[in-house]
Amino acid sequence: MAKIALLFAMIFLPAVVFASVPDAVQPLAPVSKELKKQLLGTPVYLQIFKEERTLELYGKIGNEYRLLDSYRICNFSGGLGPKRRQGDFKSPEGFYSVGLSQLKPDSRFYRAINVGFPNEYDRQQGYEGKYLMIHGNCVSIGCYAMTDAYMDEIYHYVEAALRNGQQRVDVSIYPFRMTESNMQRHRYSTYFSFWKELQPGYTQFVQTKQPPSVSVSGGKYVLSRPMMNGTGAPDSALALTQTK
Repeated sequence: MAKIALLFAMIFLPAVVFASVPDAVQPLAPVSKELKKQLLGTPVYLQIFKEERTLELYGKIGNEYRLLDSYRICNFSGGLGPKRRQGDFKSPEGFYSVGLSQLKPDSRFYRAINVGFPNEYDRQQGYEGKYLMIHGNCVSIGCYAMTDAYMDEIYHYVEAALRNGQQRVDVSIYPFRMTESNMQRHRYSTYFSFWKELQPGYTQFVQTKQPPSVSVSGGKYVLSRPMMNGTGAPDSALALTQTK
């Protein structure tokens, strides 16, 4: 029996460890302003945290993505939880990506970036909506609204990265920083099962400093593990949830 228990632990413990992350000891510090200016055109990655009203812009330095700056979200609507229907005034949550065609330099809300809702996951759930943006003008009916000054800078870095060769800019949108204590605090939410699907994507970035590589299979987000063993072959895909 002891051998069976040990074998079970060896198989499942890595996935359990990978699927959770302890609370951060201290907030990440952004790079210096001088270095930030030099990184215009480097590949970038965006994270949004609703509860903290924060958008984070990361840039690639070497093999890691480092925090370039953190911006206060001026406004979003609908509270926590995913967008499901056109007109529900909710702002989306999940894993999205942006190409050049999704940039709107002449938006009536100053500048705008279409996050790409609905993505494949949303479509498989039957969720509906369109024109869900990160934009300026500090007004939201389902979008993430920034001040014009913040939006100008975010837009500038995303556009420069795409024009410099980055194919897509990943945008991960979370209800909150998905630490274990925050998950426990929200464990009775009707959205908890969905948030358990998102948590490993957040965890992977904390641990690897690489944007999570996410696909959709069987109506669930699926996360590809980063290459850890140096063989050049990726580890097998990991479902982002173990809930039924």
